[in-house]
Amino acid sequence: MTEHEVAVEDVRGLRGRLLGLVVQEDGMSTAEYAIGTIAAAAFGAVLYTVVTGDSIVSALTGIVERALQTSV
Repeated sequence: MTEHEVAVEDVRGLRGRLLGLVVQEDGMSTAEYAIGTIAAAAFGAVLYTVVTGDSIVSALTGIVERALQTSV
């Protein structure tokens, strides 16, 4: 190999390592954490609304009352 070919290979290797560092994404960024937190809070609000609704409360109450009235 000539000096020029060695230099070209060194530059290619350095370029590959630098691209690996730039492209590599190991975790979430702050914006992704913020979006995930907002989505989780929205899901929690919807779930709370559904669970505390009259139909769910009455259905759960009916299930518990029926289970307590069962004779073994």
